[in-house]
Amino acid sequence: MKLILASRSPRRQELLAMTGFPFEVAPSSCDEDEVLHQWQHTDPVLNECSLVERLAFAKAQASLREYPDCLILAADTIVSLDGRLFGKPKDKDDARKMLCTLSGKTHTVDTGVALLTALSADVFSSVSHVTFHPLTPVTESLIDRYVATGLPLDKAGAYGIQELGGLLISRIEGDFFSVMGLPISEVYQRLTAFDIN
Repeated sequence: MKLILASRSPRRQELLAMTGFPFEVAPSSCDEDEVLHQWQHTDPVLNECSLVERLAFAKAQASLREYPDCLILAADTIVSLDGRLFGKPKDKDDARKMLCTLSGKTHTVDTGVALLTALSADVFSSVSHVTFHPLTPVTESLIDRYVATGLPLDKAGAYGIQELGGLLISRIEGDFFSVMGLPISEVYQRLTAFDIN
């Protein structure tokens, strides 16, 4: 069975490559914003774990329609603080505001994963707690330098743990790779159940 990674994220591609399983990249055609908007109207009290699992499943479903004979791996990551979701920033100003808001606090990173075939569905999530250093002149300078690179713009919460944004972190409880975008150890264990060629 062919493994399809339904994501354009270079970080997820890099992590999946660690497993040694051959795979092809085919980003999902799922419109995350539309799916999120629908759920906010039908189920406004949906918790973060359920939300990322549903988003990952929706992405996998969209890809399975295009690749019905394959194993689809889709994932979604959200950052939240006190019930507020931090998606991808709209622009550099938004990224800076997000990072300043997260400073000095512990936020939650939920990553949902869906492994989907025509005959089976395995959906799960991983939760981590990330604490940022307090907002000081040093931290603000780092935020400005990081935002100037443009790197935060394609990431939930406006940071990547594996790059300059990692310097904002004082502590992490959970899975480093899940915060990066894919709980790859758990994914590897589950992929071994499939006959991937």
